[in-house]
Amino acid sequence: MTTYPTQSIVTTISEPVDIGIGGMTCASCVSRVEKALRKVPGVQDATVNLATESARILAAPGVHMQALLRRAVRDAGYEPRAAEAGLDAQEASPWLGFMPVAIGLFLSMPLTAPMLGDLFGQHWMLPPWWQFLLATPVQFGLGARFYRAGWHALKARTGNMDLLVSIGTTAGWALSVWLWLTAEAGAVVHLYFEGSAIVITLVLLGKWLEVRAKWQTTSAIRALHALRPNMAHLLGLDGEVDVPVAEVLVSDKLVVKPGERFPVDGTLFEGHTEVDESMLTGEPLPVTKDVGAALTGGSINGEGRIVMQVGAVGNETVLSHIIRLVEDAQAAKAPIQRMVDQVSAVFVPVVLVLAVATLLGWWLTGHSFELAVIRAVAVLVIACPCALGLATPAAIMAGTGVAARHGILIKDAQALELAHKVDVVAFDKTGTLTVGRPKLTSLFPLHGISEDEVLQIAASVQSGSEHPLARAVVARAQECGQVFEAPESVRSIAGRGTEGAVGARNFLIGSLRWMEELNVDTLAVKSLAVEWQSQGATVSAIAERTAQGLTLRAVMAFGDEPKPGAKEALATLRRRGIKTVMISGDNQGAAEVMARRLGLRPEDGEVMAEVLPGEKAARVMALKEGGYTVAMVGDGVNDAPALAVADVGLAMGNGTDVAMHAAGITLMRGDPTLVVASLDISDKTVAKIRQNLFWAFAYNVAGIPLAAFGFLSPVMAGAAMALSSVSVMSNALLLKRWKPDKQ
Repeated sequence: MTTYPTQSIVTTISEPVDIGIGGMTCASCVSRVEKALRKVPGVQDATVNLATESARILAAPGVHMQALLRRAVRDAGYEPRAAEAGLDAQEASPWLGFMPVAIGLFLSMPLTAPMLGDLFGQHWMLPPWWQFLLATPVQFGLGARFYRAGWHALKARTGNMDLLVSIGTTAGWALSVWLWLTAEAGAVVHLYFEGSAIVITLVLLGKWLEVRAKWQTTSAIRALHALRPNMAHLLGLDGEVDVPVAEVLVSDKLVVKPGERFPVDGTLFEGHTEVDESMLTGEPLPVTKDVGAALTGGSINGEGRIVMQVGAVGNETVLSHIIRLVEDAQAAKAPIQRMVDQVSAVFVPVVLVLAVATLLGWWLTGHSFELAVIRAVAVLVIACPCALGLATPAAIMAGTGVAARHGILIKDAQALELAHKVDVVAFDKTGTLTVGRPKLTSLFPLHGISEDEVLQIAASVQSGSEHPLARAVVARAQECGQVFEAPESVRSIAGRGTEGAVGARNFLIGSLRWMEELNVDTLAVKSLAVEWQSQGATVSAIAERTAQGLTLRAVMAFGDEPKPGAKEALATLRRRGIKTVMISGDNQGAAEVMARRLGLRPEDGEVMAEVLPGEKAARVMALKEGGYTVAMVGDGVNDAPALAVADVGLAMGNGTDVAMHAAGITLMRGDPTLVVASLDISDKTVAKIRQNLFWAFAYNVAGIPLAAFGFLSPVMAGAAMALSSVSVMSNALLLKRWKPDKQ
């Protein structure tokens, strides 16, 4: 056993470490490796995934941490390797790893020939020494992996599938040798060499089929990796030069030819084109790009030869971020898996006790010791907990993978598992349910100031703001040819407005509610504001700070439009029995008008208006305290607290990085119908997990008694065990056919 260094390791700072693990076969292996890794000093947590054959460890950074973790895996009886080694190895050939199975079949088939002959009334048997010569290489050559892993399990005082297989098949082989050597000369003795050989061959066949199924579940990750070009056309002083993408630097100029994939993220520097972003966003239609437009690595250039300026490389690109999210989700352990781990921890010892009880039960009731051993062997073989360990991770891998292909990035397994329980979905309004690009529709100046002057002042004060209403003012001023002045002393008051100086004058621009809080006289525009709000407009006011106090200078009306598909998405959620709520900072009248356009019912409490950014999280928490499982959908910085406090946060991918980091699910395009699709894939994935766990448990609950009472031979038990693992993987792979419903 490894003796770890005694010096203290600082654990206040931790980082994730990924390690590939070879040799795991069942849920008991997972439990053993996790225990070994958690004993390493500096390790805060370790999660092992049987389906990906990898571990995600949260550990204190250190020079020797990788070595300590790898040694812990080796001491536990498994092979540490690079996190992506298994994936790379499986790329070589679909028949990779089949040779041991082929050898097992070649040696075992002659042993099964007499069994097949019995079906047709032909009773004959290979000579015992022939059976011995055929079965022994299978038992101790092909079966050596089971002995090695079983021995490591015994040393660790635990059990696993390999231990059950090695004990069971060795008992069958040893019994056959004993019967052969103690038989009287010339006597015909029934031997069980074929049972042990066929069980080992079937287990190897089942593991090989399982590996092929795992390879299919990782197809989403491989497809994302394939989006990365290896070379880029660097535009330098000497023209175009092909360089490896790894050598590209930020601010470099790259040439991208028609039909090529963009090697990294950046902006369009020269040219005009259309871009296919379907593999990243799920959006089938090409997107038009002009100079200054954002370009995402992995998307496909259309007909134009363009020059791009590099904005992000390596792990900072959007594609790398997507790959990390999918890998993290597939490596994570769902909450439901904890129950499986608890069962697995005691499963093998219980099976060993049952096998001994079966042996004694048959022997002590007057049956031959030979028959008692065969019954015990059948119990050991059929009880291998392979399917139990694969049931949850296989479904999560398939579900998160197919979701990613349709533009839904699921950050962790907990979000995936919780999403199917959601009974309330709260939507931010601007940018989520609406287009988020409001237009200035009306402007009413006061006290002799002209419209042009008001527009010039408002645009100047808000020229540096990213608020949608500010951008609408700036856009209108640009259309009118206004020249902005550089504002001074600009400060933003969250949820209320902006204050800044233009020249020697000081202005405040914000909501009427803020103006009233500041005691600005708004009586002259009250009726006009009510009229605009009744039409669904958002009203903003401009006041000037003078020696006499604050004076109202103008009011402005802004209009927004519902997003395509938003009304249909809300209707679909309602049909599914899910309550929908719109949260808006607009006044009650404007919010209700937009809500009705979206098909919401304000009278049923489906609208929360005049909600300040800091209040969104409190409103979501209030829904949770009402007994609901709440999903929050948003896209802005001010949505991040609400996304974090919700049971499930869904961030629109066209929003901010802060929102996406706070959310458990990221929607790669700003399409409200993806909210419905996210809940749907969660439903389907959790259903597959439950189906897999049911069949895994049912298989053992039904199979062990059948074997113990003599209704299953070791050969039938081996075939059933192999079939159980393959069936669990195949059932999970059905998720790959999922597509979002058409609204």
